[in-house]
Amino acid sequence: MRFLRRALVGAVVLLALSAGVVFALSSYRLSRTFTIRDSIPAIVSDSATIARGRHLAIAVSKCVDCHGSDLGGQLAIDAGPIGQLVAPNLTSGKGGVLPSLSDADLVRAIRHGVRPDGTPIRFMPVTGFNRMSDEDVAAIVAYLRAAPPVDRASGASVVRPLGRLLYVAGQLPLMNEAELVPHEGITRTTPAPGPTAEYGDYLVTIGGCTGCHGAGLSGGHVPGTPPAFKPAANLTPTGIGQWSEGDFFKALREGKRPDGTSIDPFMPVKYTALMTDDEIRAIFAYLRTVPPRETGTR
Repeated sequence: MRFLRRALVGAVVLLALSAGVVFALSSYRLSRTFTIRDSIPAIVSDSATIARGRHLAIAVSKCVDCHGSDLGGQLAIDAGPIGQLVAPNLTSGKGGVLPSLSDADLVRAIRHGVRPDGTPIRFMPVTGFNRMSDEDVAAIVAYLRAAPPVDRASGASVVRPLGRLLYVAGQLPLMNEAELVPHEGITRTTPAPGPTAEYGDYLVTIGGCTGCHGAGLSGGHVPGTPPAFKPAANLTPTGIGQWSEGDFFKALREGKRPDGTSIDPFMPVKYTALMTDDEIRAIFAYLRTVPPRETGTR
């Protein structure tokens, strides 16, 4: 019995020490500051720019998926023991963060995932947004400034112990994507809009497709989700190599596979359905150029 008690005490002490290490390391990484040396475009608020920003925020980059259709903030994801993603109110209404942020602050938040003080914004998918062109990020900022004010308090995201453990173990990169992107020496080249593979590459990146389907677009388990969570589809020629352009349109506009079965509703079809024909053609053209990969190799 004495040996058993000692073993139990030792296990409890080891668990407490491990939890302390995870908390300390995750706290350090989540509070470190980043210095941003990047272009800050001028914000032009003409009707065409605002319309372009609205289209990007809804159909392409899907900002409204987290922040709400009115941009007023919401509980976007409740991941139980991992934590909660609470997206802030991005309007100028009461409780909104917009009045306290300059245009430069907004650009840095979108492309670099940092607050004005340089600390990282949790759960901000900047690995895609970091590549966003000056013209497009400026259009989104113009749209945010023009959006109707919403009076709703902005809550705060919650990171629970399991979330911290997954983050430290490298299984929850979305927790702090500011660690994963360059903050200086950035050269951005944006292809002209059109139904080309080059523009499709750009749209796939700023549209966040790689967040679920992986950098290599081969799908598989989505990092940070429970084991039972449905895996993302393989978008390389290995997975959809037999699809026609019409099949791809049906998937993004109707949420249906070529055989008529429904794609999991986690796929944001209500937003991809709003993409232009040329944007969908561009993405399909790009997917035809990516190397075939075995499903799940990310």
